[in-house]
Amino acid sequence: MQFIFDILDLVWISITNNFVAVLTFGIPLAIFIYIFVGKRAKTSQKSLSSYINVKNAGLTEPASLHPIIDPNLCVGCASCISACPEGNVLGLIDNRAHLINPTHCIGHGACKASCPMDAITLVFGTAKRGIDIPVLKPNFETNIPGIYISGELGGMGLIRNATEQGRQAMDAIKKAIPNVQGPPIDIVIIGAGPSGFSATLAAHEAKLNYVTVEQDSLGGSVFNFPRGKVVMTQPAELPIVGKVKINETTKEALLGFWQAIEERTGIKINYKERMEMITPMDSGLQIKTTKGEYHTKTVLLAIGRRGTPRKLGAPGEDKPKVVYNLVDAEQYQNMNVLVVGGGNSALEAATSIAEEPGTTVTLSYRSGAFSRAAEKNREKLAELESQGRITVMLKSTVKEIKDNSVIINYNNDNVEIPNQGIIVSAGGILPTPFLKKIGILVETKHGTP
Repeated sequence: MQFIFDILDLVWISITNNFVAVLTFGIPLAIFIYIFVGKRAKTSQKSLSSYINVKNAGLTEPASLHPIIDPNLCVGCASCISACPEGNVLGLIDNRAHLINPTHCIGHGACKASCPMDAITLVFGTAKRGIDIPVLKPNFETNIPGIYISGELGGMGLIRNATEQGRQAMDAIKKAIPNVQGPPIDIVIIGAGPSGFSATLAAHEAKLNYVTVEQDSLGGSVFNFPRGKVVMTQPAELPIVGKVKINETTKEALLGFWQAIEERTGIKINYKERMEMITPMDSGLQIKTTKGEYHTKTVLLAIGRRGTPRKLGAPGEDKPKVVYNLVDAEQYQNMNVLVVGGGNSALEAATSIAEEPGTTVTLSYRSGAFSRAAEKNREKLAELESQGRITVMLKSTVKEIKDNSVIINYNNDNVEIPNQGIIVSAGGILPTPFLKKIGILVETKHGTP
């Protein structure tokens, strides 16, 4: 930004030496400077006000990949602000770009690409909140030869990013396969979410001898989204299919689109088959699943980060009414329902159930703010809470689950409320222990690139 003012100063000095130039150029220039500076001051004040509100609400921890701006390099051109697809994530404060809504950032990375001064670094984690990320080479290979990772497990949680990484990882794997002798299978792809699905298409297109196993259904974590959930994506390149442009759709429509591709291309995915162990061999890798074993040259882990659902550890949690993801909100009509958690899945489950006839919904969260949830979900929750359709209990924990009620510790008091259904959306136990068990290096990122 300073260089703009330096240029304006030179122009101003030049034209003040000529009276005619002053009349011709000086007055319009002065008006331009006045408007420009005034507009920047208003923008800066608005951004500062937004950041203060966010900070006071405790919403300062980004969920995943996010930018750090070097104030010594930033010139305040605002290109990063315009480039961000989410909007209202970055702002200008004192003529420097600033992350004003950290929890809104979902890791697009468009800000870094747009910065002409290379002032933005994309990082995982913060000083307060570390994120475990496997150590990968530029070609997505881990420290163990032949084992590759793509998608959410490697830190890229967006559908578009995961899709792109699945294709890119397969490009690297295709180059490595000829160097491995012995195993009959070229690649075992573990997971059929966005990244694994894209990788499977790439392997099929390349006529590789591949096996894809998926412990659940096509779509991975997308399959477990609540019914009707809107999924935001960006254009991505799918092998065989080409460029896919989907800006806003539903879970059902996106899964239907993928299923149509699966049927049309003839790709093969082994569903309801869970990977249990990977063992490096003298030649290739041995993959053990719930249905058999595979001897392969390479393996691509596209299993996401959900892992095993995190349990509450409360008495009665083994009752049939307790589940760990919402599939269909309709089944909870005319019931008292408790949702536990504070991320997007929890808020989406609570709000979708609250819109069903006759439901009474309570949302319990151990923290004091929904810092991990998207703004749209927080706004919808606030609207339904104001209408009396959801009761929100912050800083609360589930103490005991009974047949027709549940006891919650809230405001230092045990409160018993009627209950016929519980959805625990408290995240999952990340597959970090498994990665370490097979020897993959994992780093805990605290705001490092």
